[in-house]
Amino acid sequence: GGDVNDPLPQGDPALNKVTNWQLPPDQYANGPFAGQSMNCRSCHFVDELLDVQNYGMNTYSDFARRSPIPAREDGKHTSVRNAPPLVNSALPRQMFFLHADAEFPTMVDLVTGTLTGRNYGWLSDEQEAAISHIARIIREDSGTGDLAQEFGGLSYRVLFTGTDPSIPQEFLIPEDFRVEVSQATDRQLVQAVSQLIAAYTDQLLFSQDDEGSFNLSPYDVFLEMNSLPRRPDKWESPNTYARRLLQQIKFLESYDSQNYSRWPSPPSHDTPTIQFVEKNPHTADGKFQFHDQPFTFGPEELQGLKIFFTQQGRHQHRHKGHHIRPSDQAQGGIGNCIACHTPPNFTDFRFHNTGIAQTEYERIHGPESFSLLEIPGLQHRNRNIDAYLPATAKHPHAHEPFRAIPSPDNPQWTDLGIWNIFWNPDFPESQLPIWSILCEDALNEHFGVFRGFQACRPDRLLPRTIGAFKTPGLRDLSHSAPYSHAGIADTLNDVIQGYITNSDLARKGLLRNGASELKNIALIQDDIPALTAFLRSLNEDYE
Repeated sequence: GGDVNDPLPQGDPALNKVTNWQLPPDQYANGPFAGQSMNCRSCHFVDELLDVQNYGMNTYSDFARRSPIPAREDGKHTSVRNAPPLVNSALPRQMFFLHADAEFPTMVDLVTGTLTGRNYGWLSDEQEAAISHIARIIREDSGTGDLAQEFGGLSYRVLFTGTDPSIPQEFLIPEDFRVEVSQATDRQLVQAVSQLIAAYTDQLLFSQDDEGSFNLSPYDVFLEMNSLPRRPDKWESPNTYARRLLQQIKFLESYDSQNYSRWPSPPSHDTPTIQFVEKNPHTADGKFQFHDQPFTFGPEELQGLKIFFTQQGRHQHRHKGHHIRPSDQAQGGIGNCIACHTPPNFTDFRFHNTGIAQTEYERIHGPESFSLLEIPGLQHRNRNIDAYLPATAKHPHAHEPFRAIPSPDNPQWTDLGIWNIFWNPDFPESQLPIWSILCEDALNEHFGVFRGFQACRPDRLLPRTIGAFKTPGLRDLSHSAPYSHAGIADTLNDVIQGYITNSDLARKGLLRNGASELKNIALIQDDIPALTAFLRSLNEDYE
């Protein structure tokens, strides 16, 4: 089109308003980016709506169940999934993948895929046009735009080349991220942009002290106040750490003079009993700055912690066939949450089917309808990519029925998560972490080398991916509602109620490909207040 520096005659309509899951469709906030083109912050908000009623602070996430996207001829107006918070998203782990369905192997790939993908208004056969468009902006930007004026009035060409002596030190891009704009190809320029944005997201972390321990939530303050371990020891697994932490808390609760001498790391305070948190030690008034709740960790939060961390003792291993007894179900108090949400990050960085896809689908099509949905096997699926798998640059006209929002008008539409990506030839770089996790889980349920080898065949593993999604972290949940990849849970109570329901369905064999960990959950209604209190104790004032 015209000059890239000319003001837009009209911004993208998707940015004109910010919808809110708590409000009816005709009530919304004016978009802080109205009149502009699509950008990352239009789905990953922080403080743009801090003072707007029913909105407030967010941890780089959205207020909608599914984010509005530019309208195109494919008829889509929102993203398939809820925009996840970006804080802590790039934490290092053994098997690194991103997005709820493990589509991207690196943050750079994710950024590139977003900038040139459907959420930015580009159809699958327009990737080259998207790359050319971004490169043109980098080359032709003059630095006269409003945002550029806030940062020295420097053009993208000057910033990315990085050799102009007039660039202030605070705006000087490190050499590893620079590119000679006048000589670079379109793809090299897009790669440079993606690397810079990825570097920004990599440093979006919840607060940690100099030793690398999280320190700003009531939960973290409680651990520090009681001299409890705040992270795994070297070579200690997160699961082992979680069990050790629970044991030490119970030990401290049952203190007497005889067993105190055996305490491996005595509390620093004079009286070796549980010390509760009554105020925020990091603020002058002792309160949260961005949360409408007291900064406390008391008896109710502690009870919730114990429920969250508790697993039935003799069933802590992962072998198939050992599940909660009826007496445990009636008594409750066994969250088994650390089976997937291990501290201190409160995620295992793996993927599981907790029943979200089935829940959303059956709200529309009725009980047990998800079990009747015809889902092809590996060979048939990969021979008919256009019929079953997501649209990509190689298959731009694919129908992607299994990465879609369920609809009353089309019973074939649902979101199967990892199923869309695993052993999909259009995503070769994503396969290793997915296969490794699936194979490890399969081997834990089989004995013998031959049986284990057979269990790790891709055609055997594909059914295990149905409805499976990446485990989210649980820190600062109050700034990322609504919950789940589909945004179908409004409150933490709703989340826990969903686990109660789906764990019961899993034990009855009515949850299609349900995670085995669900069967070892034994929660009752009386557990919900304490468990939600504990989850709220993971909130912090992220800035």
